[in-house]
Amino acid sequence: MALENRPYSTRVQIQFDLGTNEDGKKITASKSLSNVKPESADQDIYDVAMGLAALQDHPVNVVRKVAQTDLVNV
Repeated sequence: MALENRPYSTRVQIQFDLGTNEDGKKITASKSLSNVKPESADQDIYDVAMGLAALQDHPVNVVRKVAQTDLVNV
């Protein structure tokens, strides 16, 4: 039997740098965008995320693509 990789869901998470607290620890916040087409190019996802991030007050730490797949034995 062959193993098949079926895309299940994809989302993008944008993590923002909110600075530091009084103890000097970094503070971050994240925004997630769901229902991203699994076949979308990574560069397109990044470009859209950065376009949305430009509307925010805080700088971006990281743009993360979270892809889930089902592994099916067919």
